[in-house]
Amino acid sequence: MQYDQPVRQVGYAGLGVIGLPMARRILDAGFELHVWNRSADKAAPLVAAGAKLAASPADLARNAQVICVCVTDDAALEQIVFGDNAITCAGRQGLVIADHSTIHPAATRQFAQRVVEAGNAWVDAPVTGGPSGAQQGTLTVFAGGETSDVERVRPVIMSFAKRMTHLGPVGSGQAAKACNQMVSFGTAAVLAEALNLAAKLGLDVAHLPEAMEGGLADSAVLRRYAPMMLSGELTGSALTALKDLEIISDLAAEAAAPIPMTALLTSLHRMLAGQGHHLGGMAGVLRLYREQGLTTRP
Repeated sequence: MQYDQPVRQVGYAGLGVIGLPMARRILDAGFELHVWNRSADKAAPLVAAGAKLAASPADLARNAQVICVCVTDDAALEQIVFGDNAITCAGRQGLVIADHSTIHPAATRQFAQRVVEAGNAWVDAPVTGGPSGAQQGTLTVFAGGETSDVERVRPVIMSFAKRMTHLGPVGSGQAAKACNQMVSFGTAAVLAEALNLAAKLGLDVAHLPEAMEGGLADSAVLRRYAPMMLSGELTGSALTALKDLEIISDLAAEAAAPIPMTALLTSLHRMLAGQGHHLGGMAGVLRLYREQGLTTRP
């Protein structure tokens, strides 16, 4: 799609723990920001800062050139884009929807096709870096879509990201996010095992992450999740982690790609979810060792 005017008006739907700080950085970058959330009270800080509250996703679409969406799953996304008073109900053309949710690439391609048929464009742009990355503007973004559409949304996305990589057509961003999750979740699981082994060997486990920093084992996962694991203050959702792992399993089956390590990790997260452990996200694997005494708390 060709565009004549630069983006000045941006819509944002989905003001969760990552979406809210992302939207705030868009506003702070000087864009005219319109926001919508199922719970309107979550938009209050943005409205107080100068954003305009939309009555519905359709209302959002009537006042934006680019619409960013960040929700939990494909069902929520479909409702915002195609449901009652949804984005596509506005009758606009020339919009670009940038989806920052993490969903299956197949669903992404289906949604994109419907949006394109209505005269608009779709860029799948899932993010990694967490709420702190959103607040600091250091998120990493994996993008899929037509080059002109990706470049259309780039100035908006770079208000909250340090890197945005265009990896191919629609669906490529979601596929790349799946690969990212494989590495992140796998690293977290091995970290949990290493901390448990260190405790069994009588090491001062609280200082092990510090000792590993700067070496080949150093990583953002180590620095962020080791303190969380050791304190017992796990955050996130085990079910969300499992959702991503199930997407990875499905993609690997479609591609006939062996993933024995990730398959084992998926089974562990299924077990955690079945036991009712809804907190912890990718750090939740540590719960498998909790009864064995891995903690630095008195």
